[in-house]
Amino acid sequence: MTLPGNRLFPDLIREEPSVNTGIITVVPAFNEPGITNMLNSLASCTPPSCGVEVIIVINAPPGASREALAGNALTRELAEKWKSENRDSFFTLHLIDPGTITYEKWGVGMARKTGMDEALSRFTVTGRTDGVILSLDADCTVEKNYFTQIEKELLNEKNRKGCSIFFEHPLSGTEFPPEVYSAAAIYELHLRYFLQALKYTGYPWVHHTIGSCFAVKASAYRASGGMNRRQAGEDFYFIQKLLPAGGYFNLNSTTVYPSPRRSERVPFGTGAVVSEITSAGQESFSTYNPEAFGDLKKFFALTAGSCDLSRNLALKTYELFPDSVKEFLPLNKWTENADSIISNTSGPETFRKRFYNWFNTFMIIKYLNFVHREGICRKLSPAGAAVKLLEMSGISDHPDTVTGLVNFFRVMERG
Repeated sequence: MTLPGNRLFPDLIREEPSVNTGIITVVPAFNEPGITNMLNSLASCTPPSCGVEVIIVINAPPGASREALAGNALTRELAEKWKSENRDSFFTLHLIDPGTITYEKWGVGMARKTGMDEALSRFTVTGRTDGVILSLDADCTVEKNYFTQIEKELLNEKNRKGCSIFFEHPLSGTEFPPEVYSAAAIYELHLRYFLQALKYTGYPWVHHTIGSCFAVKASAYRASGGMNRRQAGEDFYFIQKLLPAGGYFNLNSTTVYPSPRRSERVPFGTGAVVSEITSAGQESFSTYNPEAFGDLKKFFALTAGSCDLSRNLALKTYELFPDSVKEFLPLNKWTENADSIISNTSGPETFRKRFYNWFNTFMIIKYLNFVHREGICRKLSPAGAAVKLLEMSGISDHPDTVTGLVNFFRVMERG
């Protein structure tokens, strides 16, 4: 099993991996003085039958403040102390600290890549092509069956290649001010609404893309070319590469609990949105209108849902597209792509796969941004959008508060 050609570093861990290692958890850490909370949570998990490693990659972007670098030093000190005091832990802890790096794109994405490339290298040494690389964040805790469910549902299933893992932000508590929990609830509702809205359209690859909540087998990681070098959003782009190959699923039998804390580490995600909402108010954050997803539903039914789409029918079908789709997708662009898909199609399933390889999540988001930017649709509050989607789906018996809707959508996802 060869390694991706875009590795940042040669092997950084000197200790040889155990041949029994089946799961390696990668955790980027930038100024994380609470790192032991995550480690204690992992240590309290039920041990799986395979060996487990945890790789913490301490990182800092160029220009990080003195306080942040001091926080990194404390993170390393606390993690090393935890390791020395927990030698009987069922997992082996490794610390990677590349030190101060001047590369302008160094950040959480590069740190995640560094750790995942290292994990792949270690599985290459043992020949464990089915080994699981888990992605977690340093401010998370996990359910006690975290490792055993990863082992059961991914490691031991030959046809499965990766998964998004169920998550829940804490919605109450004493660690943070009430407004932080309220903001986290709004953001989580947005994420869960978006997932259900995608499902409503008939789109086949409906998964959360959160850096702290996914896992991939070593062979699939290698085949995808490895993690990208993006400073943020690395999780979204990486998971999109995995989906067309198949074998990716939603693991809902265990839970990751991301912190609802404020953070300026990356331009989006929980920390950034919580900071925005607590500073600018709840009205500052809005989401896509479900009417736009309704138009996508009609579009997908006319195209990917058709079993006999020919070149002639492609032209006639265009006239039936919702106006918002025709605004986004001019006729020449549609016929060009439809012709390419049809000419390389041997049957309905091939057509469907090729269609969604073209009109993928990237295209969906481009469409959504277009129709809202052009004033075709108006953005709504996450609660307003969620209620409207439920009613469009024929669900009239539902809560109307943010927290109530979050819990309602959690149950929907669990199935």
